[in-house]
Amino acid sequence: MGILNVTPDSFSDGGKFSTLDAAVAQAGNLIEEGAAILDIGGESTRPGAADVSVEEELKRTQPVIQELVRQFPGICLSIDTSKPEVASDAMETGAHVINDVTGFRNAEMIRVAADTGAGAVVMHMQGSPETMQQSPGYENVVHDVKTFFETQLERMLASGVASDAIVFDPGIGFGKTLQHNLELLHRIEELETGNRPLLLGVSRKSFIGKLIQSDTMEERSWPTVGITAYTAEKGVRLHRVHEVRPNLESLRMIEAILQSI
Repeated sequence: MGILNVTPDSFSDGGKFSTLDAAVAQAGNLIEEGAAILDIGGESTRPGAADVSVEEELKRTQPVIQELVRQFPGICLSIDTSKPEVASDAMETGAHVINDVTGFRNAEMIRVAADTGAGAVVMHMQGSPETMQQSPGYENVVHDVKTFFETQLERMLASGVASDAIVFDPGIGFGKTLQHNLELLHRIEELETGNRPLLLGVSRKSFIGKLIQSDTMEERSWPTVGITAYTAEKGVRLHRVHEVRPNLESLRMIEAILQSI
């Protein structure tokens, strides 16, 4: 899953792809590198980020989705949003997946997924982007995240979302300390719920910078590749990244090694 942020303020590449031409060009690059899914985000979810209006988010995402549908008709498109109105519009425009950082807590978002047959990425987050890194705490982070997944799976199935549409994301960096993130990664296989795939988004995140003692975004790229390889061996099947080619190549190596055993 290649990340396509059409925002002015995302933590890693804010502003780089906020024009239509730049966004379409980057989409082409990600597809050429091997992305199977493009995840389009019109609102930053970096720590401390404030909400944007529905109107502004639609203004950022709708033209991009329309153009990607026209130019790349075979690509799977995901909308990274927590707003049911934006998700609904994206599905009508031609997207296929709703990636909700609030984990489909909103019943209206569940209804959109059920009514449209969209794929649904259910991410765990403690708090909101604006507050999530203000002293996050858990009794047992792995147990708490798994319990959230189980609850949301039951709720979504009862509301008419198909089981094979649902994917779970532990939300690394979303309301978690460095230790929480490491524990979730170490025990990632324990989070599988309902025999549904896990999606992981760690690309260039700040916890990597803390571990390698660097504030430079580019220096977080190869550690991201390392995490991709490690978690793929642990069973993670979807990886949301800024740089597709090196992560895809690491997946191919892991696949070859595992298939030889």
